[in-house]
Amino acid sequence: MATVTTNAPPKTSFSFSVSTPPKHLIPKSPSLHFPPRKNHHRLGLSINAAAAETRNAPPSPDYRVEILSESLPFIQKFRGKTIVVKYGGAAMTSPELKASVVSDLVLLACVGLRPILVHGGGPDINRYLKQLNIPAEFRDGLRVTDATTMEIVSMVLVGKVNKNLVSLINAAGATAVGLSGHDGRLLTARPVPNSAQLGFVGEVARVDPNVLRPLVDCGYIPVIASVAADEAGQAYNINADTVAGELAAALGAEKLILLTDVAGILEDKDDPGSLVKEIDIKGVKRMIEDGKVAGGMIPKVKCCIRSLAQGVKTASIIDGRRQHSLLHEIMSDEGAGTMITG
Repeated sequence: MATVTTNAPPKTSFSFSVSTPPKHLIPKSPSLHFPPRKNHHRLGLSINAAAAETRNAPPSPDYRVEILSESLPFIQKFRGKTIVVKYGGAAMTSPELKASVVSDLVLLACVGLRPILVHGGGPDINRYLKQLNIPAEFRDGLRVTDATTMEIVSMVLVGKVNKNLVSLINAAGATAVGLSGHDGRLLTARPVPNSAQLGFVGEVARVDPNVLRPLVDCGYIPVIASVAADEAGQAYNINADTVAGELAAALGAEKLILLTDVAGILEDKDDPGSLVKEIDIKGVKRMIEDGKVAGGMIPKVKCCIRSLAQGVKTASIIDGRRQHSLLHEIMSDEGAGTMITG
């Protein structure tokens, strides 16, 4: 568990003004129906469809107003709350999904939420390693990172992926600030226990969120690359899920959201229709023991459990392949994956 350093500066006041309804809140189709979550108590939102014969017609002004009106309880619930989003998977490689994530973040910021985006960048790293004829090697799902690979990881994550995301968010109408774990000693790293086999792969030893607080207080969207240095200044590649979870805990976030390439946690991993909509810590630990949660889902679930144990209210593993999955998760009662509660 990471150590958290706290000496927060005085908060400053900031407010948003939106003169026209954001276009991205308006569905392309006037039909948004989802199966209800099982056994949960989140606020309700029913987005009623227009008549079937008008399915392809442009949404009427009344329909648009209804959608905005039904969003009010969710805006009230989350306004002023910090939401940490880990961005990765297909949402990073598809231009359409990338635009969807960016527009969702901007909309959430405009209605008063305080989003923080954490990212990795595996596909981009692999592409640059290939161009340089450096083989990519993985052990137990983690990238083996020698000194040369670590240099490429830092260049790609901090210099390319991070600044591209900042530019996209700025172009969409919000104001983003790009950071890594190095900046303001936001994160202090330490080597993983099996570093002899993995090289410069690290874990989070300490979080100092003071550099983030004035940014989110003033309405900026921090975009954080998952690299950091140890006490001696040696850089380490850190799993982005881990970084997001530790930051969410240090900031006392309302919600941690991990974007993935799967629908969420499945009761039967071979049945895509067996999505578990909501589960508590005891239940998900039982699923791990029973072998129902396995493979790459285990570290994601454990990341969520750690963040919940440190005070995060809810953690969700959602389907990043779905358009506007962030809005579905936060602004609807049905969500976009699996929500884990304490």
